[in-house]
Amino acid sequence: MAGLHFLIGSAVDFHPFLIGSIVIRKPLLQAPLDGWTIEPFRRITRELGAPFSITEFINGLDVVHKTPNLPQRIAFDASERPIIFQLFDDDPQRLIESACILEERCHPDAFDINMGCSARQVANRGAGAGLLRHPEKIKMIISGIRARVSVPVTAKIRLGWDEDSINYLEIGKIAEDCGASMITLHARTRRQEYSGCADWTAIAALKSELKIPVVGNGDVVTIADAERMMSETGCDAVMIGRAMLRNPWIFAGYDFEAVPFGLFRDTCRKHLQYNMEYYGDRWGCVTFRKFAKRYLSRLDISRDDMLRLMTTDDPDTFCRSFETLLNGESL
Repeated sequence: MAGLHFLIGSAVDFHPFLIGSIVIRKPLLQAPLDGWTIEPFRRITRELGAPFSITEFINGLDVVHKTPNLPQRIAFDASERPIIFQLFDDDPQRLIESACILEERCHPDAFDINMGCSARQVANRGAGAGLLRHPEKIKMIISGIRARVSVPVTAKIRLGWDEDSINYLEIGKIAEDCGASMITLHARTRRQEYSGCADWTAIAALKSELKIPVVGNGDVVTIADAERMMSETGCDAVMIGRAMLRNPWIFAGYDFEAVPFGLFRDTCRKHLQYNMEYYGDRWGCVTFRKFAKRYLSRLDISRDDMLRLMTTDDPDTFCRSFETLLNGESL
């Protein structure tokens, strides 16, 4: 299998590590992405080899006020365990309360605190990457949740708010001192969002400062990228974000162009099936469009055929069309 050498550690010196009592036996981790890492997609990444599932972020306000969209955001399949719930909010006490409510209701295997989201509606309210501007809140959040729940707490951070306020080393140390079990560093500032290049030297610097596992994130698209990040930074594992949306097969050790066609087609079919089971036939097809477009980019599909697929509302027509395109035929 292409890339398997990386997964078994002969090319890069990977050692299994612990998040609390959770054993992480593979070095490529699924990132939490809002609107993307919903249950059907997480099941796909787990079946392909990701060592745990992590949810899209869960708003503390939704948990405390029991908003209608909460059940869907916290739903997971038993096969996903270990599963980590990612939480975000700007209010420490509400985050602590949310963790307590969700542990009692859902029994996740760990909580991750989102301190990296750069979206304006999140960061500008002081949540996500906005928390990086308030180290005192981070102390309250991590120590408070650790004191109230029985499962590990991790954190995903960025370099800082902007280039004039780089504080990832301070935040990493605070998290470790307050009881965090793992830190993931997306090696860009909030101001950068996803532009420019990730600063992998910062991942190396954080790893050298902390005793807990450090996971690198940013600009990893291929197996070779992941190997190079681990080799250059010494990080314990690599978190795959946007690249996995097109290539969940990276968790099985494949670059996108190298995925065996049978596996590619079977996974695409299964993902559509899971989506329809989860959302119902019509909405399952509609919400699958964004994945279908990325998956089918591997094939030579005309613009007109792609447009027909993307604008089809009828589930039966969508499924037949998707199958036709997977088989290399025109609509």
